[in-house]
Amino acid sequence: MRKVLSFMLALALVACQSVQQNPILTIEGGQIQGVDTDIAGVVVYRGIPYAAPPIKDLRWKAPQPVVPWDGVKVCDEFGHPGYQSVHYPGGYTTEWGYGAEAPYSEDCLYLNVWTKESGNPDAKLPVALWIHGGGYREGWGSEPEFDGQEWADKDVVLVSINYRLGVFGFLTHPELSAESPQHVSGNYGILDQIESLKWIKKNIAQFGGDPDNVMVFGQSAGAGSVRTLCASPLTQGLFNKAIIMSGGGLVNAVAPQHIGPFSTLTLDESEAVSKEIFDWAGLTDIKKMRSASTEMVYSVANMYNAASGKRNSLTLMPMVDGYVMKESFDDAAENNNLPHIPYMIGFTLNDMGSMAPGILEFCYNRESLGDKAWAYQFARPLPDDGSQPNVLKGAFHSSDLWYAFKSLKHCWRPWTKGDWDLSEKMLTAWSNFAKYGDPNGAAAGEWTVCTKENPDFMLFKLDAGDAENSEMGEPIKP
Repeated sequence: MRKVLSFMLALALVACQSVQQNPILTIEGGQIQGVDTDIAGVVVYRGIPYAAPPIKDLRWKAPQPVVPWDGVKVCDEFGHPGYQSVHYPGGYTTEWGYGAEAPYSEDCLYLNVWTKESGNPDAKLPVALWIHGGGYREGWGSEPEFDGQEWADKDVVLVSINYRLGVFGFLTHPELSAESPQHVSGNYGILDQIESLKWIKKNIAQFGGDPDNVMVFGQSAGAGSVRTLCASPLTQGLFNKAIIMSGGGLVNAVAPQHIGPFSTLTLDESEAVSKEIFDWAGLTDIKKMRSASTEMVYSVANMYNAASGKRNSLTLMPMVDGYVMKESFDDAAENNNLPHIPYMIGFTLNDMGSMAPGILEFCYNRESLGDKAWAYQFARPLPDDGSQPNVLKGAFHSSDLWYAFKSLKHCWRPWTKGDWDLSEKMLTAWSNFAKYGDPNGAAAGEWTVCTKENPDFMLFKLDAGDAENSEMGEPIKP
């Protein structure tokens, strides 16, 4: 009997500890509970709604308050990615192993949280908001390379989001502008991102996060989004650190052919193109536009071009609209209108051309205004055992994502110990930046600020003695 009582007491203690580690939280919309991850003590909350579904009458409107739910929502499944094209094998699809995600949908305003201090508002851990890339037309925050449990194990609350993409996230149209209180249209995907920052401000303490210590970071179009958030007058006080990964620097002045993160059209020009295309399809007013099927709206531009022989393109990226964006990132930097916060900025060895000149110009610009910017280059060609056809080669655009999240276990590639060590080094630097605004951490380290006197890039590659450390191209010499 004594053994049975001891066993039952042990079970009760385990159950109590489990409840303490994974409590029921009350946030905007209702109550939620997370689920355990592979790392002991780290809990993930998948698919938390941060705004109302932007469908029907809410299509092409700023995000609206979340719809409340009854009972406790167990957050064990990721939310819908934004509506986009089907992904076929080869290239990035083979790299990330897409296929297990929820169906694509306009109903996509969901976020995910990884944390070690759920239910402890006194923990005040730093918070990192991840914004995925994909050319503003594809991708989602729960891709396998974005697994946030290693970030949480570094005592950072990691938040990833889905946001509206393509025609649903960035359409401009004169009737949409006419109904808007600000008399603008487009940039809905950016407004979603801003809404997620507001959600963090109001709710993240429940997850052990500090709402006043928030970093934004993203890669490719996610980096372009970070640039937009930095330049937007609507984000003041919502974050205090930023990492720009493969998004260029001051690209207009130095390398205009690289990563154009803003539309080159004016709002009026963009609206005129959209109206021509939608009118051709019979979608001649807002009611018809909002009642059209998801598939119709998604494909209308392609159908118009096929029928007319034209190559008109809808604006499917952020643009200077006078509200969300009053000026471009470059102009904001030159006019001293960017936040005076720490920045980290870099690119990969085999990226979309060399971004080094624009990055240096950005670092010099921040130096002149009293801010610090750290520059880096990722120069590890990813290992390939030949087991997968049509794979990406070298240190390609996006290859650093496995390392920044230390999510290598989700990938088919034949990683070496050197890769795991490099990943740990990068994750430590990235999470240190979230904590301290310095990739070295609380004390001085080997990564120096990039200045005119010392225009150094931190080089991330394997140690010279590693047999797998073959290179494609010449890395920047720090």
